[in-house]
Amino acid sequence: MSAQRDAPRLHVLLARHKPLGVVMRRGPSKTFCTLLWNLRTDDFAMGQWIRARIYPMRSDLSPDGRYLVYFALNGRWQSETRGSYTAISRAPYLKAITLYPKGDAWGGGGLWTGPRTFWLNHRDPHEKPLRSAGEVTRDLGADRPGGIDECPYVYFEQLQRDGWIVVGRGRDRDEIGVFEKSAGAWTLRKTLFFDDSYRCRHALVHRESGTMHDCADWEWAEVRGPGFLYAARGCLHRAKVTLKNGIASRLVRDFNDMKFQAIAAPY
Repeated sequence: MSAQRDAPRLHVLLARHKPLGVVMRRGPSKTFCTLLWNLRTDDFAMGQWIRARIYPMRSDLSPDGRYLVYFALNGRWQSETRGSYTAISRAPYLKAITLYPKGDAWGGGGLWTGPRTFWLNHRDPHEKPLRSAGEVTRDLGADRPGGIDECPYVYFEQLQRDGWIVVGRGRDRDEIGVFEKSAGAWTLRKTLFFDDSYRCRHALVHRESGTMHDCADWEWAEVRGPGFLYAARGCLHRAKVTLKNGIASRLVRDFNDMKFQAIAAPY
């Protein structure tokens, strides 16, 4: 097995109004942890580990970076969560302050419509949470049917909300959608596809010359100012690109050597 395949997978949720992000680290396959990323200082604060599968593409960080909505599957079908659930937590922790049992892997998760309001990707608009601390409110006025699809339904909405432009459907059977966002003279292209799970391929394209860099190992990427942020092989990087020198990357943090720890949320 290659080193790249052994590396943990990373996905980042960014706050829209604060320089904050939550890093979701997967590895081994059904073990996740979360960390808070201060994008001004590149400091990280540990959240929690969980032995369950989190679906990052059905998850979202509130605009101020304070709350996290996520969908998880733990397979405990006889438990109060019915084996899968959508949770609201105080970022970067995973302990639920609001909890909606799901019972299957269709739909689930949601998006923030405001600092304290969220759209829930469940079918029943009258569904009540198993428990709630009352800190956030379900947005029943959000005009989305919900619960009808897996990751693409939530992720497509999130990307477009965050400034990505849909430029087409994939050319191959496994490709689901193609999105673009520009930074200076370059365009970051993101192609969502499905093999054994939902993944993204990335490329950088110079709009004037057509020069393209195939960023095959970038599993997550986003525009940040005139440059780019990306995750590859269990590491986070900042990058800038020029026609003359190509892609120049700087390592932000290596997450490869992290191991499970039982960490209690401070609430």
